[in-house]
Amino acid sequence: MTPHRTASQKPADHLTPDEAYAEHQRLGAEIKEHDRRYYEEDAPTVSDAEYDALRKRYEALEDLFPELKTPESLTQKVGAKVSEKFGKIRHRVPMLSLANGFSDEEVEDFVERVRRFLNWTSDAPLAFTAEPKIDGLSLSLRYENGRLVSAATRGDGAEGEDVTNNALTVDDIPHRLHGSHIPEIFEVRGEVYLSHKDFAAINERQEAAGKPVFANPRNAAAGSLRQLDAKITASRPLCFFAYAWGEVSAMPAETQHGMMEALRRFGFKVNPLTRLCTSVAQMLEHYHAIEADRANLGYDIDGVVYKVDDLTLQQRLGFVSRSPRWALAHKFPAQEAMTVLEGIEINVGRTGSLNPIARLKPVTVGGVVVSNATLHNEDYIKGIGGNGEKIRGGVDIRIGDTVVVLRAGDVIPKVLDVVLDKRPADAKPYEFPTTCPACGSHAVREVNPRTGKEDAVRRCTGGLICPAQARERLKHFVSRNAFDIEGMGEQRIDEFYEEGLVRRPQDIFTLQARNARNLKRLENREGWGETSARNLFAAIEARRSIALNRFIFALGIPHVGETSARLLSRHFGTFEHLRETAKAAADETSEAHAELTSIGGIGPVVAEAIVEFFKEAHNEEMLDALLAEVSVEPAEAPAVADSPVAGKTVVFTGALEQMTREEAKAMAERLGAKVAGSVSKKTDIVVAGPGAGSKLAKAAELGVQVMDEDGWFALVERG
Repeated sequence: MTPHRTASQKPADHLTPDEAYAEHQRLGAEIKEHDRRYYEEDAPTVSDAEYDALRKRYEALEDLFPELKTPESLTQKVGAKVSEKFGKIRHRVPMLSLANGFSDEEVEDFVERVRRFLNWTSDAPLAFTAEPKIDGLSLSLRYENGRLVSAATRGDGAEGEDVTNNALTVDDIPHRLHGSHIPEIFEVRGEVYLSHKDFAAINERQEAAGKPVFANPRNAAAGSLRQLDAKITASRPLCFFAYAWGEVSAMPAETQHGMMEALRRFGFKVNPLTRLCTSVAQMLEHYHAIEADRANLGYDIDGVVYKVDDLTLQQRLGFVSRSPRWALAHKFPAQEAMTVLEGIEINVGRTGSLNPIARLKPVTVGGVVVSNATLHNEDYIKGIGGNGEKIRGGVDIRIGDTVVVLRAGDVIPKVLDVVLDKRPADAKPYEFPTTCPACGSHAVREVNPRTGKEDAVRRCTGGLICPAQARERLKHFVSRNAFDIEGMGEQRIDEFYEEGLVRRPQDIFTLQARNARNLKRLENREGWGETSARNLFAAIEARRSIALNRFIFALGIPHVGETSARLLSRHFGTFEHLRETAKAAADETSEAHAELTSIGGIGPVVAEAIVEFFKEAHNEEMLDALLAEVSVEPAEAPAVADSPVAGKTVVFTGALEQMTREEAKAMAERLGAKVAGSVSKKTDIVVAGPGAGSKLAKAAELGVQVMDEDGWFALVERG
């Protein structure tokens, strides 16, 4: 298969610093959104290959432009935030992700890197385990004195969701460990999944009950484990394979395969296809054997994971960025099929983006019937690149073309290639619309002020007068991670918008009062009744008070996802403070602007979007009307309010030697401090390691307190 192109057609080493910065920001926002959809919604929208291409490009930019790698860099993070619906459990040992490989050559390179790091010759004995990579939901189980005391999802790698009650309903998860020599503390990690047979049965029941069916076994398993009602989880035959561990008081073995045997003795299912390999040839032979028999396994896998077998060597090898040096996930190639492109439709997103969708002659790809696929954007259709890659050969896409469709990871398929020798003689180049199909407003490609280049996406300029944007913004407003109003789904928003009942967010909260005065009440309409209307109004009333981070996210400010909303919530504490600062930050020379751009994880692109949102008069009017209907809860007080750094703003700079940047940030936030990425008048403390440069000079200029790591530890230990 032709390799996926990376996020820009221009080689990374040919970029200027400004171009690299702009692309790094754009990639970061895109990757965060993909992480959110995968980890929080269990509904990914890009294939693993596309996601990995974005990650590779992002990391390449940081390698060439080290100043882009900050404590907030995505290369320092794993997963996504914990859902508000569950309690939180902090992992004693972080749950990290794995580096990926997609070819036999990359596996050879991985083994060679391990040998180089260890300074071992090519003939020195070195063993690896090779095991199927289960496509499910990662879970960490904590046992104390042999008894299961908690279960947590991966979450963001540092903190996961408490799903203990649900995990207790899974047959493969023992409530008590069996056998002897069980460690006093033993965190067992593995993957929750569904078999193909059980997945089909669940979907049959869903369909019979008139409920939505699941897209794939991974989504079904994740959704089942993350139910608020454990009875629903218990009704679904979830399975669990154990393959790793977190905190362990006394290791029961000295090798990876020895630990797998111990897990089996203690009562866990360990994948029977796990093998011990002593050469690259054996590793690849096992990989290709599993790949060939993949369809007969009865459950989904998406590759094979190799791990250095000796645990002492694993410790020596350690970690790089967000993954261990001693492991590699060798991914399977995606699945493809050929069909005819019958039409191209344009959907308008909530930010006004014109998103082209391919309407295909139905075709089966990897066991699923596909009739729609993404075409990314205007440039992609023209064959000149877009969204990380372009059509093979750089040709354009035309209605009537025979196309190759790619489906990987059970996500939205994409058109990958055009079969030119089957192109109809009368096929014409596709003319991308320059007006919005929903409202008729001009659709333009904005120019990035930093790079002077056109944005790849064409957007409607209609704003709130565009019904498509208004609807999508309302759908975002009521979505699960925003206001989460039960009964107010996409179909209901469409219905209410058509009838003029809900056109703006505040209309949702005046609906009941208006309904009481309406001659055509909801409860009297077809498909409604007193109970359904009452339930909807109760769900709306239950959301009249909302957490600050959810409120910020619900506003749909461009580039402000859940992570940014949480950072803003933690920094400002109240919506009033954020609003006042954002309005004052319109003056780029102001202290407010410096404060906004110094927040760790909030770069210039996000800050500019926030300022622009609050500059718009119609947004201010909407906020006033909305805040008259709902109350926004202040952010939670610091967990350690009496610590010596609670409420203070801290900047870490230089090469920290006693802790990683992520550890430093986590410690500071745990003690109630705010961590910023740059020094300003609002900064209280700068913790400087060797090599600290401009930030240290800025601190001296502003008279900010500066200390080294020893000073930091001495300060926090006084608390």
